[in-house]
Amino acid sequence: MKNHTKYKPLYFTPPEDSFDWMKQDRLKKAPIWCSVDLRDGNQALITPMSLAEKINFYHFLLELGFKEIEVGFPAASDTEFEFLRTLIEQDMIPDDVTIQVVTQSRPHIIEKTFESVRGAKNVIMHLYNSTSYAQRQQVFRKSKEEIIEIAKEGANLFLEHADKMPETNFVFQYSPESFTGTEPEFALEICNAVIDIWKPTPKRPVIINLPATVETSMPHVYAQQIAYVSRHLHDRENVIVSVHPHNDRGTGVAAAELALLAGGDRVEGTLFGNGERTGNVDIITLAFNLYTHGVNPELNLSNMPKIVQFYEEHTGMAISQRHPYCGSLVFAAFSGSHQDAIAKGMQFRKDTDQEHWTVPYLPLDPSDVSRMYDSDVIRINSQSGKGGISYILENRFGYNLPADLRREVGYFIKNISDEEHKELNPQEILEAFQKEYINICDFIHLEDVTWMRDDNGTTADLSIVIGDETYFITSHGNGPLDAVSRALQMTHPNIKFTFEDFAEHAMELNSDSKAAAYIKIADPYGNTFWGVGEHHDIALSSVRALITALNRAQKAKMNNKKEAT
Repeated sequence: MKNHTKYKPLYFTPPEDSFDWMKQDRLKKAPIWCSVDLRDGNQALITPMSLAEKINFYHFLLELGFKEIEVGFPAASDTEFEFLRTLIEQDMIPDDVTIQVVTQSRPHIIEKTFESVRGAKNVIMHLYNSTSYAQRQQVFRKSKEEIIEIAKEGANLFLEHADKMPETNFVFQYSPESFTGTEPEFALEICNAVIDIWKPTPKRPVIINLPATVETSMPHVYAQQIAYVSRHLHDRENVIVSVHPHNDRGTGVAAAELALLAGGDRVEGTLFGNGERTGNVDIITLAFNLYTHGVNPELNLSNMPKIVQFYEEHTGMAISQRHPYCGSLVFAAFSGSHQDAIAKGMQFRKDTDQEHWTVPYLPLDPSDVSRMYDSDVIRINSQSGKGGISYILENRFGYNLPADLRREVGYFIKNISDEEHKELNPQEILEAFQKEYINICDFIHLEDVTWMRDDNGTTADLSIVIGDETYFITSHGNGPLDAVSRALQMTHPNIKFTFEDFAEHAMELNSDSKAAAYIKIADPYGNTFWGVGEHHDIALSSVRALITALNRAQKAKMNNKKEAT
């Protein structure tokens, strides 16, 4: 790319430095949120929402907890005007919610905008005009003084129209559009000219909105601009400084956070960052960035799957699988080392009393956004490790595998994923594990067993099929498993083995209270085989585990013979 020399920075740095805000390591409280989904977001859609869709979306924003909602540009079209009138006339605006409407600083548009909100209780009237160097030079071809007069004319008209509507509680807002491309000294001058006309008070503050209409600088430069203007605004104690970042450089969230540190009080943004070009700042991401720093964002975002589904259905937009906090894969760990760390972190939380969330690789507890650990966090493919697979088998299905079996099953499941070239869901993992390791009875099959226990041990009476032959055997051992083991080895000359490992437990996650047993045996050549048994009777589960291990050994022996021939 050789055309880079035709570009130069399109922003202006403040005339004085301010770095005090950089000493803060994080935000300590939530800003005032204003959703602009119904204006910025809607006008960015290929097919804007219908009246019914906008009403549904508006009610959804209320459910999420927004107290300030920009409902549109009512002078722009009949649909926009009708939408606002519907909200007012059908009494859809709660008393604790303020609607916001936007208007250019043009007399006839201002008049129609005030007409559109007649009867509303709480309204933010948002006045804007373009102030950037490029807009003044190329679009309006006006001097700074002429641009200031446009803003002042609109500010005075706001007072005139508001005086005629005493039943409405108005808050006035002014935006120097394309603030980031405006000389900070000029932006300050025009904002103060408007503030001086509106004369804010504690009961009726003024909002000064400083938008990154086009993101042109690194985030810290935007924050410097905010800090400079915020520090020199007239009546600052009665002014709410609002930021409205776009995402042209992909740093809208960072710009918003730094701008809040630098003096911002309020954020205008959209769900998932939907907006013109590359979008507005993403309120969802901002809110969860606060949440994971221990700050209540004061929005109702716990049911993220529902929010994503609603948004996609009403906008036709698709949420990226890797979108922070809400994408379908943001919690997914395929890497074996990541899965192992997450599984151990989750077990650590179970075993210890942890006040704070510190699980490796998971900055947010998935359950806080209605996501499941085993299906959303531990995802299994050929890159996965034993930790993730054993985590699913234990936490989803109740199998607590011994360490050596955990490794073996991990490789077994990974090989299936690799051969089939796909991700395996928890049910597929369970079915593969059951088919290979649990209650296998293809060569040796236990038909019936009874045992009697006394002070000398256990006597077992067995009916067992080995190959095509049925045997009725009585054997004695120090317990049920030992008795069956002795019976098998004295019945068939090819059944020779030693025990290598044994474990058993109740399957607490299983509603019918089964027990699981795990047995590892070694044949005379040192080859080892695991078997898993499952039954309501713990003794029978251990016997089934032994028979499974023997059947797996026989299967391996037969496969070796086939390969040899």
